[in-house]
Amino acid sequence: MNRVLFFLSGLMLLAMLACDHRKSPETQRVPKQDVSLQLIGITKPTNGQLFDLGDEIQISLKLKSDSISPDSIVLYVDNERVGELTSLEYSLATQSFSLGTRQLRVTAWRKGQRQTASVGVKLKSNIEPLKLSYRVVNTYPHDIEAYTQGLFYHNGYFIESTGQRGLSSLRRVDIKTGKVLQSVNLDTRYFGEGTTIYDGEIYQITWTSRKGFVYNPETFNLIRTFDYPTQGWGLTTMDNMLVMSDGSNVLYFLEPKSFTEIKRVEVFDNLGLVNQLNELELIKGKIYANIYLTNKIVVIDPTSGRVDAVVNFSELLSEKDKHKDIDVFNGIAWDSKGSRLFVTGKNWPKVFEVELN
Repeated sequence: MNRVLFFLSGLMLLAMLACDHRKSPETQRVPKQDVSLQLIGITKPTNGQLFDLGDEIQISLKLKSDSISPDSIVLYVDNERVGELTSLEYSLATQSFSLGTRQLRVTAWRKGQRQTASVGVKLKSNIEPLKLSYRVVNTYPHDIEAYTQGLFYHNGYFIESTGQRGLSSLRRVDIKTGKVLQSVNLDTRYFGEGTTIYDGEIYQITWTSRKGFVYNPETFNLIRTFDYPTQGWGLTTMDNMLVMSDGSNVLYFLEPKSFTEIKRVEVFDNLGLVNQLNELELIKGKIYANIYLTNKIVVIDPTSGRVDAVVNFSELLSEKDKHKDIDVFNGIAWDSKGSRLFVTGKNWPKVFEVELN
């Protein structure tokens, strides 16, 4: 009998708690969006529409019903409140925005219920990039079997990451002779990509495996591995962050120990988004990025994502340098102490030391 009374008492207590929870003011504080409520829609701009930074975006709204009007309409940009709209037309200034995708959202309220409409627009640079010229200062031998994916200068040597499954490696290379002094091969399932050094450790990423490796820079012994949620293409270091590309127009700024994303920057020039960002190198506060399948390097402002300059290296490799396995331009290394810039390509016979105008 006592057991039955105890059981029934427990059920009553649970019911009371559940009832109290349903009536809790905390659960009533945030009004829910009524999916059946149709108050407004956005007619301008259209989704994906491209604007120059500094343009005024003309926003036009349309009431869904002539008989039902909202009590108020509020505009947000990327979840930041711009203000309450007093009409169905609004001119949005963009001078203070960053480049890339901006989400415009309007929320209409009526009798405590809300309905939201949104559209995504893109802001491109309003400045044409400088076209830089170059001159070749020196040339050095390069292993024609090295499918160069990442390259950086460290203590008088090149550290090079090579690609292709079954051929991927990390190498220390003598600059003057092109001789491989030290190397470690990746497992055959991995396709090596970009590499950089941070806080006395070498980082190397892979293409589609979403797996990266951290090495001792002297012994090339593996220290640890890490994971990331996208493809790995290029890699460099900036301040206390790593910067990675994935073949899109996005640069990912990452915390080096956990490889978690701190922020991302979309890259645009005056024509639109700049895709196929590949090998990366930080040079004097700017990020230099090779554009895959081209002979171009773009110089990127890492804060805004704006392309400030572009260099075309189409005339770098002579006809006599080409061979049957020659592949695309790829590989940027910077000697900060000597102010020397080196570029090369996949299976190229030479590394070029170049000077930009």
